[in-house]
Amino acid sequence: MNVLNNKNCLITGATGGLGQEIAKTLIQNNCNLFLTAQNKKRLQKLKDDLDCINVNKSRIIYCEGDITKQNQIKKIIAKVRRDFHHIDILINCAGIFHSKPISQSTIEDFDKIFGVNIRAPFLFCKEFSKDMIQKKWGRIVNMGSSSSYSGFKNGTIYCSSKHAMLGLSRSMFNELKEYGVRTYCISPGSIKTKMGKLS
Repeated sequence: MNVLNNKNCLITGATGGLGQEIAKTLIQNNCNLFLTAQNKKRLQKLKDDLDCINVNKSRIIYCEGDITKQNQIKKIIAKVRRDFHHIDILINCAGIFHSKPISQSTIEDFDKIFGVNIRAPFLFCKEFSKDMIQKKWGRIVNMGSSSSYSGFKNGTIYCSSKHAMLGLSRSMFNELKEYGVRTYCISPGSIKTKMGKLS
């Protein structure tokens, strides 16, 4: 039995290299997809590509938004509620890579990186874990990094955000497991995506 069949899945950062591959795998496993990223045209292109392999006619909805802004996060959540009502699987894939000496890093850099890499995942987890608790089933996948376990030169903000993602995931694992909700932090090294080539 395919445990993913007809599950509602939200993917942030869906148009990134990793997000696209996750979306393709899930659509092939009969998931309904809610895709979000900043660029509407890229989201439409991704939907068109997914439609070509969507043999079971699973639902594919998208909503563009800048997740550094709380009002944009609220907009995305509101559209999820209108179109899907609940989320079974949340994949926090959106992320920003940042490499700059701490002496040159600004509070604006800090706020932007933490906004995307940890604040937005926290808000999506807070919102949609309620659905999972109620249904006694859910999966949360947070995209960490090998930098969740180490630090590198000029990586103070980025590495701090990925350490925070690991801490968030570990705490949620212990908090939600009694409700049948599993939380994972996937921590790959550099991947051959546009962002990965910057690292």
